Amino acid sequence: MARPKTPRTTQPAPPVKGRTHGRSGNPAKAAAAPVVRRGPATARDWIAGARLRTLPLAIAPVALGTGAGVAMLDFLDEPFHPWRALLALVVALALQVGVNYANDYSDGVRGTDEHRVGPARLVGSGAATPRQVLVAAVASLAVAAVAGLALVVVTQQWWLLAVGAAAIVAAWFYTGGKRPYGYYGLGELFVFVFFGLVATAGSAYVQAIDVNLEAWTGGVGVGLMACAVLMANNLRDVEQDRAARKRTLAVLVGPLVGRILFTVFLLAPFGIAVFWALLYPPAWLVLFALLAAIPACIIVVWARTPRELITALQLASLTALAYGIGLGAAFAF
Repeated sequence: MARPKTPRTTQPAPPVKGRTHGRSGNPAKAAAAPVVRRGPATARDWIAGARLRTLPLAIAPVALGTGAGVAMLDFLDEPFHPWRALLALVVALALQVGVNYANDYSDGVRGTDEHRVGPARLVGSGAATPRQVLVAAVASLAVAAVAGLALVVVTQQWWLLAVGAAAIVAAWFYTGGKRPYGYYGLGELFVFVFFGLVATAGSAYVQAIDVNLEAWTGGVGVGLMACAVLMANNLRDVEQDRAARKRTLAVLVGPLVGRILFTVFLLAPFGIAVFWALLYPPAWLVLFALLAAIPACIIVVWARTPRELITALQLASLTALAYGIGLGAAFAF
């Protein structure tokens, strides 16, 4: 007689070391979870956390606004103030780095970055503790505050303290606090205001204690380009943000409309450049930035992978930098 077969029990496969499945039981989401490290974070990790590819968005409005301010100084036959321009640049860069670290901290402690598909974050990947990243964010914002205070003292324009305070509050509450505005589709609006209008007009104002049309319209241009960079970033993470209930503008309007908005944000500022080129002929050279802008738009329209959208983001940042420096130089010279 043949023996009856004894049922075999299948043992579950051991978990893969160094990977977390997050708080969700969804295997598809778990597969995208980042590799968990156990610090300490290296210098390279901290530099990556500062997200250097976004720093052109801080340089562009200062360069453009300073150029617009110099145009006013030339008309008034007054000297250029290089130290004021440098302090304005420090404020902008420190705010950008501060908001990047604050975003890393807030999204990390919320668990939003558990299923991130882009470059790993410090908290989400476990490379650094939330407290360490919080300290880095606060330190960066403090540098911005000190440089801004120095500008106020030099210019004696004390009302600028309120503008600086508003910028720091906006930097923190992008993803921080109980109701971060970045989770409700308002990220692009605040980026447009603070990294477009405020940064450009402010850089012009500390030079000439006035703001001209060149600065306001230039601020619109670089602000729209900053929105394009943010849109590319959010299009890359749209599925993960939707799962984490982070309602960015890309999530609210959907990928198709988001791709169209990216193209509008990135190309519309060149209309402003053409307008000013009629009065400042060197501004025609700004159109060379289309060599980066047009490929970025093509990539976003046809992108199928996160890597492609990261490339588009880099090209959009390069476009903003060339636009800000080029138009600012045209105004100044």
